[in-house]
Amino acid sequence: MKKKLITLFCMMLAFGLLTACGDDSENGKYKVVTTIFPVYDWTKNIAGKEDVGVSLLMNSGVDLHSYQPSADDIAKISSCDVFIYVGGESDAWVDDALKQATNKDMIVINLMDSLGSGVKEEEMVEGMEPEEEEEDEEDVEEADEEEDDEPEYDEHVWLSLQNAMIFCDDILAALETVDPEHAEAYESNAEAYYEKLDELDSRYYDVIGEAENDTLVFADRFPFRYLTDDYGLEYYAAFAGCSAETEASFDTIVFLAKKADELGTKTILTIESGDQKIAKTVIDNMQTKDVKIVALDSLQSATSKSGTSYLKVMEENLKVIEQALK
Repeated sequence: MKKKLITLFCMMLAFGLLTACGDDSENGKYKVVTTIFPVYDWTKNIAGKEDVGVSLLMNSGVDLHSYQPSADDIAKISSCDVFIYVGGESDAWVDDALKQATNKDMIVINLMDSLGSGVKEEEMVEGMEPEEEEEDEEDVEEADEEEDDEPEYDEHVWLSLQNAMIFCDDILAALETVDPEHAEAYESNAEAYYEKLDELDSRYYDVIGEAENDTLVFADRFPFRYLTDDYGLEYYAAFAGCSAETEASFDTIVFLAKKADELGTKTILTIESGDQKIAKTVIDNMQTKDVKIVALDSLQSATSKSGTSYLKVMEENLKVIEQALK
């Protein structure tokens, strides 16, 4: 019995060592810390085989809107060479993290700042459920006064292949700055990756340009405005991109069902983490019942452990869009 316990302990220890050493992506002379998977994947492609360790903070499946940094996350940011984050409302914690940084020469890339005037405000389209906000009575008047001065911006800037090329330019410049010795290798890697992004962007134009319809029906929150605007697509959705609402009113359900019938759509869309409850209710209220529910992947919860890539997900999203536009 004792021998069996020793053997079991050794096996567990070996498994623990293998697990600890299984992902060495953070190891490297130069440290890059990223918050979301798309940025992590872009950086890995541009860094290539050079001595760059890339960390993904949101690597447990939690999405941008729910993430809270741990002490270990703050420590990684503090000493890294390059820190890349989205820069929207969900990243309000970043300012305090950067104040604690020990590397004062750190290069910081804020994606929304990089995009500049290309950043879009949250959009309310016809039929969309307004978000309800719980406020103390004392704060209502003050909130009303500030409402017009503080527009809400759509944070999902990575869901555009064209934006991705802009962000990759900044990542390339950052790597060349911290490691000028390997600038040529970074440029070569970036050019190869740009070609892949550009090729997929062209396929989006071709597929959508040849589609029978140009409108998506989304029975969920809608983080894909950057993508749809790139290719001239219209959409109807239950909620805006960053909405925290999960329940749609009867009016919203009926509106989406009516629009789906008018368009003759055979596909109702949700995001990858949706429970399909609203989509099923929309279909129940449609005249046509032969309708599928299919998810578009917003890459909000993707991790480095999933074995996927930004390009793979965007390719799969194109297939879903093609199906939805028939």
